[in-house]
Amino acid sequence: MLLGYPIGELVLLALLIAGAGILVGVLAGLFGIGGGAVIVPVLYEVFRALGVPEDVRMQMCIGTSLAIIVPTTVRSYIAHKKKGAVIPQVVRIWALPAVIGVAIGAVIAHYAPAQLFKIVFVVFAVLIALRMLFGTDRWILGSDLPGRPWLTFYGFLTGLISSLVGVSGGSVSNAVLTFYGRSMQQAVATSAGVGVPITIAGTLGYMLAGWPYMAQTPPLSIGFVSLIGFALMAPVSSYTASYGVRLAHWLPRRKLEIAFAIFLFLVALRFAVSLI
Repeated sequence: MLLGYPIGELVLLALLIAGAGILVGVLAGLFGIGGGAVIVPVLYEVFRALGVPEDVRMQMCIGTSLAIIVPTTVRSYIAHKKKGAVIPQVVRIWALPAVIGVAIGAVIAHYAPAQLFKIVFVVFAVLIALRMLFGTDRWILGSDLPGRPWLTFYGFLTGLISSLVGVSGGSVSNAVLTFYGRSMQQAVATSAGVGVPITIAGTLGYMLAGWPYMAQTPPLSIGFVSLIGFALMAPVSSYTASYGVRLAHWLPRRKLEIAFAIFLFLVALRFAVSLI
């Protein structure tokens, strides 16, 4: 026994998450994305193999995904800020409504059935896949950013979706900013800035939301966040991402977009089948 848990169970959990971290890292490097779109479906299979109950499995994936993304988001924001690519007024306007959206998502995680999170993730994955396939990043809604009311709404929506799907919000905020004529560099940098409060608040929120369900969660978890998942997957995936990057340089960008879209469609299908 270690910390009240059977050693064999802890070792199995550590091995499965470390192995999942390798897969997440390669996929993240290959497709240029390190968020919940990759982490959540991989963790879902890990927690399924561990026998985590269906009622809390999806929430565990999302909470742990948010925790894993925190260090990467912070480092990314600091690096982008040094290069002057961040749009500070957008970060200031989005931060509070985004955190409010995250808080509402955490409350939903406490009360809502797991099926809701699967449905939201399926919709999210399909929309991002369609965007990859049909190049909707070229759509333009305007040459200037909208007024404060619309920006506030976009910030809230980014936080809410992030909390329900387990991402830092980059996919949502990138789309919004590029739709209004901002460069991809500015969009990515600003998304990282907004992602810092989103992932931190989301992690804390899922810890609190899952506290009453800890009897159903894997060993060494706080609420809906697996500490082993956070401690192992973040460094392992960061290390193995370089191999995915090397592979990515062998393939044209368009083929990578199509490959990632197919990956997301398969993930969406996997979750959709589990709803039946």
